Amino acid sequence: MIEVGLVAPTLDLLGGHSVQAARLIEAWAQDAEVRVRLLPINPPLPRPLAPVGRTRYARTAARAIRFSGLLMRETRRVDLLHVFATSNSSFFLTAAPAIVAAAILGKPLVVNYRGDSAEHLTRSAAARWLLQRAGVLVVPSSYFSTIFANLGMSAVVIPNVADLHRFQYRPRRSLHPRVLSTRNFEPIYNIECTLRAFRLVQRRYPDASLMLVGAGSRDKALRGLARELLLRNVTFAGPVPQHVMPHIYDAADIYLQTPFVDNMPASLIEAFASGLPVVATAVGGVPLILQDGVHGLLVPSDDQAAAAQGIIALLERPEDAERMAAAAAATCGSYEASLVRDRWRDVYCSLARAVSNGRADGEA
Repeated sequence: MIEVGLVAPTLDLLGGHSVQAARLIEAWAQDAEVRVRLLPINPPLPRPLAPVGRTRYARTAARAIRFSGLLMRETRRVDLLHVFATSNSSFFLTAAPAIVAAAILGKPLVVNYRGDSAEHLTRSAAARWLLQRAGVLVVPSSYFSTIFANLGMSAVVIPNVADLHRFQYRPRRSLHPRVLSTRNFEPIYNIECTLRAFRLVQRRYPDASLMLVGAGSRDKALRGLARELLLRNVTFAGPVPQHVMPHIYDAADIYLQTPFVDNMPASLIEAFASGLPVVATAVGGVPLILQDGVHGLLVPSDDQAAAAQGIIALLERPEDAERMAAAAAATCGSYEASLVRDRWRDVYCSLARAVSNGRADGEA
């Protein structure tokens, strides 16, 4: 049995990374070869420190200190460490301590780079040096494997897990202007463009509706923009639990996302699995999973007019929308939990064997 410590957020930090961590742990439940347990980057604070948790920066500092202490203790108890690494400052707050802990304790290390951008790696020699400590570097898309190759690092591609059995494919033979976005309210996801595109759609279809599922630092500004644009029928749903998301997708007719930067968004796969025709900006790894005119429509980054026109084109040609949605759904099989789990098994087992062989050679 290989004991794997997964360094990642809990669902208390609801988002793509925490959902993927939960799905991986669920995928390994009852497995005879591999056991995965979470080493949370956001451990709960002890009761005496509860007041600290109400202040953003104090909470971050307190959790970082507690995380570092728990990390050293828990890393001793596992056979290898699987670290979710994100971009920018979060990399140094969560991934870096875990990489250092693995090095200090001599544990095999898998770094799973899941940031939406790798721009900070070109600026930070320290981040690149830390990533090179990994026994295996894994990324969720070939888009990122190419970026790492240009930085002189080899990366294995293992896609995100899509919990497809929870999503029901529903053909939309007649489309209504019910638009859905499920990206968090952070600058890189450019929800402002989504709102401005929706304004153009609502000029053509006055009864159009938009549901925004997510939360983040731009929440107040986005609500203000919706009022400024005089938008109607816009719902700010906030963060939604995963068991509710299939119902959210099922109630919509078109999925829209307009990020500046993206990697391999699991939300896009969920939209595919639900039968939603998609309009998305052609950024990052998105064109590798969504071929324009085949699986949905791609539009230029930060182009509200093109995004709106994409939605209108789907509404006016529902037969094309249904065809693309069906083609997109047909690609979802490669993201099934069982297939993704088997690829992770290969990584874990090969790394464990390499360590075992190294020890045997040393003893010889």
